[in-house]
Amino acid sequence: MQGELTAIIEKAPEGGYWAICPEVPGANGQGETVEDAKESLRNAVILILDDRLEDVKRGLPEDVIQETIAI
Repeated sequence: MQGELTAIIEKAPEGGYWAICPEVPGANGQGETVEDAKESLRNAVILILDDRLEDVKRGLPEDVIQETIAI
């Protein structure tokens, strides 16, 4: 399964850029360049989704868990 997420990137008043992902509440990033902001946001999304996955798996028997994550 593959999906796409939205990245909203804007110039920060103090310099650099900030980025948010509206589909993943709490996911935001910042950087000196647009690419830095994208990478920061990508890392934030990965951390949040990994944490949510761990929450979902908590209490499930090991034999029902299969993981394939490509990001």
